Amino acid sequence: MAHPRSALINVMAGAATKASRKLVRDFGEVENLQVSRKGPADFVSTADHTAEKTIRDELAKARPTYGFVMEESGVVKGKDSSNTWVVDPLDGTTNFLHAIPHFAISIALVRDGAPHAGVVYNPISDEMFWAEKGQGAFLNGRRLRVSARANLQESLFATGIPFLGANKDAQFLSRLEAVMNQTAGVRRFGSAALDLAYVAAGRYEGYWEAGLCSWDIAAGIVLVREAGGYVCDIDGTKDMLSNGSVIAANANLHEPLTRLLR
Repeated sequence: MAHPRSALINVMAGAATKASRKLVRDFGEVENLQVSRKGPADFVSTADHTAEKTIRDELAKARPTYGFVMEESGVVKGKDSSNTWVVDPLDGTTNFLHAIPHFAISIALVRDGAPHAGVVYNPISDEMFWAEKGQGAFLNGRRLRVSARANLQESLFATGIPFLGANKDAQFLSRLEAVMNQTAGVRRFGSAALDLAYVAAGRYEGYWEAGLCSWDIAAGIVLVREAGGYVCDIDGTKDMLSNGSVIAANANLHEPLTRLLR
């Protein structure tokens, strides 16, 4: 039997589903645009904004007093200062732009400064990952657990590769080398929200990245924790949303991965 969703998760999942319909149609258009000279970049930017507006309208209708932190529109203060929606309407924009079907809508509720609930939805695979503090993590209706692997040599990790000098490249390469040399492999799929969801689902043993924004990771943090995994930032504190770095892994490998990265 599928696990019932709370009213809060229903609101978030509903907003993601509604925004996804146009995104999926737009994704089909991008595939056609690939062959034309006029680049799809402007088109994708419009798709991004449209999805964000749909999500904002749906969430505001259901919880009118909550604030927003959104990739496109920035910070919108709400009357209820303890509840804030943190939204990335299209995580994996570069994939979308290149007609690669690996992107997601990420919606989190941050309550009193901590991620409380999260939905990450890949509309192409129709995978809806969701979690709420104290309630567990789920994929569609199925309970998720992080993987049980304890041996680095058998484990698979994900990361993000800095582009256009967006990060300290030398530091990134030394970290990548350290992990590559000890593990079954490192993947780079291009969506931080899905990387965290995949850790929660036990597909990867762990994931690390720096230089992220709160909307990339807020929903995924709840997913990993509720699936029995550990999340901290690369410096070992719990302040991921403001400093934008994250290490997520199952309970066995969080410490070994953190040691490798430091």
